[in-house]
Amino acid sequence: MLDWLTSAAFHAFGAPTTWAELLGFLTGLGTVWLVVRQHIANWPVGIANVLLLMVAFQHVGLYGDAWLQVVYVILGAYGWWRWRPGATTEVRRTTRVEWGALAIAGAVLTVALWWYLDRFTESTVPWPDAATTAVSLLATYGQTRRLVESWWLWIAVDVVYVPLYGYKDLWLTAVLYLAFLGLCVLGLRAWRQALTAQRLAVPA
Repeated sequence: MLDWLTSAAFHAFGAPTTWAELLGFLTGLGTVWLVVRQHIANWPVGIANVLLLMVAFQHVGLYGDAWLQVVYVILGAYGWWRWRPGATTEVRRTTRVEWGALAIAGAVLTVALWWYLDRFTESTVPWPDAATTAVSLLATYGQTRRLVESWWLWIAVDVVYVPLYGYKDLWLTAVLYLAFLGLCVLGLRAWRQALTAQRLAVPA
Protein backbone atom coordinates (compact mmCIF):
# COMPACT_ATOMS: atom_id res chain seq x y z
CA MET A 1 0.00 0.00 0.00
CA LEU A 2 2.79 2.45 0.90
CA ASP A 3 4.57 1.70 -2.37
CA TRP A 4 1.40 2.56 -4.29
CA LEU A 5 0.74 5.70 -2.26
CA THR A 6 4.28 6.98 -2.93
CA SER A 7 4.18 6.11 -6.64
CA ALA A 8 3.47 8.82 -9.22
CA ALA A 9 -0.17 9.47 -10.14
CA PHE A 10 0.90 12.12 -12.68
CA HIS A 11 3.58 14.76 -13.21
CA ALA A 12 3.16 18.51 -12.61
CA PHE A 13 5.77 21.24 -13.21
CA GLY A 14 8.32 18.55 -14.03
CA ALA A 15 7.91 16.74 -10.69
CA PRO A 16 5.91 13.58 -9.86
CA THR A 17 2.70 13.90 -7.85
CA THR A 18 2.12 10.82 -5.70
CA TRP A 19 -1.20 9.14 -5.03
CA ALA A 20 -0.84 10.10 -1.36
CA GLU A 21 -0.57 13.77 -2.33
CA LEU A 22 -3.48 13.51 -4.78
CA LEU A 23 -5.80 11.81 -2.27
CA GLY A 24 -4.61 14.22 0.41
CA PHE A 25 -5.58 17.07 -1.92
CA LEU A 26 -9.13 15.76 -2.34
CA THR A 27 -9.74 14.91 1.32
CA GLY A 28 -8.14 18.20 2.38
CA LEU A 29 -10.56 20.26 0.34
CA GLY A 30 -13.45 18.26 1.76
CA THR A 31 -12.22 18.74 5.32
CA VAL A 32 -11.91 22.54 5.18
CA TRP A 33 -15.26 22.89 3.38
CA LEU A 34 -16.89 20.88 6.18
CA VAL A 35 -15.16 22.98 8.87
CA VAL A 36 -16.43 26.18 7.25
CA ARG A 37 -19.95 24.72 7.51
CA GLN A 38 -19.27 23.58 11.12
CA HIS A 39 -20.09 19.97 10.16
CA ILE A 40 -18.83 17.26 12.52
CA ALA A 41 -17.85 15.05 9.56
CA ASN A 42 -14.82 17.31 9.07
CA TRP A 43 -13.02 15.40 11.82
CA PRO A 44 -13.08 11.82 10.39
CA VAL A 45 -12.40 13.13 6.88
CA GLY A 46 -9.61 15.24 8.33
CA ILE A 47 -8.03 12.22 10.04
CA ALA A 48 -7.93 10.39 6.70
CA ASN A 49 -6.43 13.53 5.12
CA VAL A 50 -3.59 13.90 7.60
CA LEU A 51 -2.63 10.23 7.36
CA LEU A 52 -2.31 10.59 3.59
CA LEU A 53 -0.30 13.80 3.91
CA MET A 54 1.96 12.15 6.47
CA VAL A 55 3.01 9.66 3.81
CA ALA A 56 3.53 12.44 1.24
CA PHE A 57 5.59 14.65 3.57
CA GLN A 58 7.78 11.82 4.86
CA HIS A 59 8.47 10.85 1.24
CA VAL A 60 9.99 14.28 0.42
CA GLY A 61 11.78 14.90 3.73
CA LEU A 62 9.39 17.35 5.42
CA TYR A 63 9.83 15.51 8.71
CA GLY A 64 8.30 18.16 10.95
CA ASP A 65 5.14 18.25 8.87
CA ALA A 66 5.10 14.45 8.68
CA TRP A 67 5.16 13.99 12.46
CA LEU A 68 2.72 16.88 12.84
CA GLN A 69 0.10 14.65 11.21
CA VAL A 70 0.31 12.21 14.15
CA VAL A 71 -0.64 15.03 16.50
CA TYR A 72 -3.40 16.03 14.06
CA VAL A 73 -4.90 12.56 14.41
CA ILE A 74 -5.02 13.04 18.20
CA LEU A 75 -6.46 16.55 17.86
CA GLY A 76 -8.92 15.23 15.25
CA ALA A 77 -10.19 12.63 17.69
CA TYR A 78 -10.45 15.31 20.39
CA GLY A 79 -12.29 17.67 18.04
CA TRP A 80 -14.65 14.87 17.00
CA TRP A 81 -15.46 14.29 20.67
CA ARG A 82 -15.82 18.03 21.40
CA TRP A 83 -18.22 18.50 18.48
CA ARG A 84 -20.36 15.45 19.25
CA PRO A 85 -24.16 15.99 19.39
CA GLY A 86 -25.23 17.34 22.74
CA ALA A 87 -21.77 18.60 23.65
CA THR A 88 -21.12 21.12 20.88
CA THR A 89 -19.83 24.47 22.09
CA GLU A 90 -20.75 27.72 20.36
CA VAL A 91 -18.38 29.81 18.27
CA ARG A 92 -16.59 32.37 20.44
CA ARG A 93 -13.75 34.87 20.56
CA THR A 94 -10.30 34.04 21.88
CA THR A 95 -9.67 35.62 25.30
CA ARG A 96 -6.54 37.61 26.18
CA VAL A 97 -5.41 34.85 28.51
CA GLU A 98 -5.80 32.29 25.71
CA TRP A 99 -3.86 34.52 23.29
CA GLY A 100 -1.03 34.77 25.81
CA ALA A 101 -0.96 31.01 26.33
CA LEU A 102 -1.04 30.40 22.56
CA ALA A 103 1.82 32.86 21.98
CA ILE A 104 4.01 31.22 24.62
CA ALA A 105 3.16 27.72 23.38
CA GLY A 106 3.88 28.77 19.78
CA ALA A 107 7.29 30.20 20.63
CA VAL A 108 8.33 27.20 22.72
CA LEU A 109 7.09 24.71 20.10
CA THR A 110 8.85 26.53 17.26
CA VAL A 111 12.22 26.60 19.02
CA ALA A 112 11.92 23.00 20.21
CA LEU A 113 10.93 21.72 16.77
CA TRP A 114 13.67 23.72 15.06
CA TRP A 115 16.26 22.23 17.43
CA TYR A 116 15.00 18.71 16.77
CA LEU A 117 14.80 19.12 12.99
CA ASP A 118 18.20 20.79 12.79
CA ARG A 119 19.98 18.23 14.99
CA PHE A 120 18.29 14.93 14.25
CA THR A 121 16.79 15.06 10.73
CA GLU A 122 17.85 15.90 7.21
CA SER A 123 15.34 18.75 6.90
CA THR A 124 16.58 21.45 4.51
CA VAL A 125 14.09 24.03 5.85
CA PRO A 126 14.11 23.59 9.66
CA TRP A 127 12.89 27.07 10.63
CA PRO A 128 9.89 27.28 8.23
CA ASP A 129 9.08 23.63 8.92
CA ALA A 130 9.15 24.23 12.69
CA ALA A 131 7.19 27.50 12.65
CA THR A 132 4.43 26.23 10.36
CA THR A 133 4.17 23.03 12.38
CA ALA A 134 3.77 24.96 15.65
CA VAL A 135 1.20 27.44 14.34
CA SER A 136 -0.78 24.68 12.62
CA LEU A 137 -1.09 22.83 15.91
CA LEU A 138 -2.36 25.97 17.63
CA ALA A 139 -4.84 26.64 14.82
CA THR A 140 -6.21 23.09 14.97
CA TYR A 141 -6.57 23.30 18.74
CA GLY A 142 -8.43 26.59 18.29
CA GLN A 143 -10.87 24.94 15.92
CA THR A 144 -11.59 22.14 18.37
CA ARG A 145 -12.69 24.93 20.74
CA ARG A 146 -14.51 26.83 17.94
CA LEU A 147 -12.37 29.96 18.38
CA VAL A 148 -13.06 32.43 15.56
CA GLU A 149 -9.45 33.66 15.50
CA SER A 150 -8.16 30.17 14.70
CA TRP A 151 -8.91 31.09 11.07
CA TRP A 152 -6.39 33.95 11.27
CA LEU A 153 -3.74 31.48 12.36
CA TRP A 154 -4.57 29.24 9.40
CA ILE A 155 -4.44 32.19 7.01
CA ALA A 156 -0.98 33.17 8.30
CA VAL A 157 0.41 29.64 8.06
CA ASP A 158 -1.06 28.98 4.62
CA VAL A 159 0.75 32.05 3.26
CA VAL A 160 4.01 30.31 4.24
CA TYR A 161 2.96 26.80 3.25
CA VAL A 162 2.22 27.65 -0.41
CA PRO A 163 5.81 28.65 -1.37
CA LEU A 164 7.30 26.05 1.01
CA TYR A 165 5.53 23.15 -0.70
CA GLY A 166 6.38 24.56 -4.11
CA TYR A 167 10.05 24.65 -3.07
CA LYS A 168 9.79 20.96 -2.12
CA ASP A 169 8.14 20.14 -5.50
CA LEU A 170 4.82 19.30 -3.82
CA TRP A 171 2.99 21.39 -6.38
CA LEU A 172 -0.43 19.84 -5.95
CA THR A 173 -0.20 20.38 -2.20
CA ALA A 174 0.88 23.99 -2.84
CA VAL A 175 -2.26 24.47 -4.96
CA LEU A 176 -4.29 22.77 -2.21
CA TYR A 177 -3.01 25.23 0.40
CA LEU A 178 -3.75 28.11 -1.95
CA ALA A 179 -7.32 26.80 -2.06
CA PHE A 180 -7.18 26.43 1.74
CA LEU A 181 -6.25 30.10 1.96
CA GLY A 182 -9.43 31.06 0.12
CA LEU A 183 -11.53 28.65 2.19
CA CYS A 184 -10.02 30.07 5.39
CA VAL A 185 -11.21 33.55 4.42
CA LEU A 186 -14.69 32.09 3.85
CA GLY A 187 -14.45 30.22 7.15
CA LEU A 188 -13.52 33.37 9.05
CA ARG A 189 -16.46 35.19 7.51
CA ALA A 190 -18.90 32.32 8.21
CA TRP A 191 -17.82 31.92 11.85
CA ARG A 192 -18.04 35.67 12.40
CA GLN A 193 -21.59 35.59 11.06
CA ALA A 194 -22.39 32.65 13.35
CA LEU A 195 -21.01 34.60 16.31
CA THR A 196 -23.19 37.60 15.44
CA ALA A 197 -26.23 35.36 15.08
CA GLN A 198 -25.57 33.82 18.51
CA ARG A 199 -25.38 37.27 20.11
CA LEU A 200 -28.61 38.38 18.47
CA ALA A 201 -30.32 35.22 19.68
CA VAL A 202 -29.52 36.00 23.33
CA PRO A 203 -32.52 37.64 25.07
CA ALA A 204 -31.95 41.23 26.21
